[in-house]
Amino acid sequence: MEYYFFFFYICIVLKIIQIMKKILLLILCVIPFALYAQEIRKVNVKAGTIVPLESTSNVRASEVQKGQTVNFRVVRDVVIDGVTVIPIGTISKGTVYEAKRSSWWGTKGRLGIKLRNLTLPSGEQLYFADSDIYITGKNRTPLSVVTALFVWPCMFICGSKAEMKIGYEIDAAIASNSTVSVEL
Repeated sequence: MEYYFFFFYICIVLKIIQIMKKILLLILCVIPFALYAQEIRKVNVKAGTIVPLESTSNVRASEVQKGQTVNFRVVRDVVIDGVTVIPIGTISKGTVYEAKRSSWWGTKGRLGIKLRNLTLPSGEQLYFADSDIYITGKNRTPLSVVTALFVWPCMFICGSKAEMKIGYEIDAAIASNSTVSVEL
């Protein structure tokens, strides 16, 4: 009978040792990740903070439609209180609100894009205030009308196209005070 209790006691001790090995292994696996864990800090971004952006592609009024999304990229880090809040390369979105191609009688092309927001690496979004881009082509209506009086095919003269070239730069302003999380 004493051997039975002794055997039972040894089985329990061995089971506890197995569990402790698993816990120790788990701790050893988690410690390296804990050592590299980033500190998260809350930073206040004030309304009116300037974000320098550039277009990531050519956009022509004749090739886009109203409501289409246009991408922009942050060209310089935005630093607040010594912390990079908006890193270079962050993507921002804009929406086309007007796209008119140039046409006969010298009518110029028009392209309007409203910058909406940008998404931070943490997933938070910041919105822009009154950050519109409005590009127009050259108006050739007077030339078309005057020359059409003498030579009728001149009415087919078109105004120039509205195009935003890749790398077009604009400074957008943050719409409202926001608090964002930043990894240090």
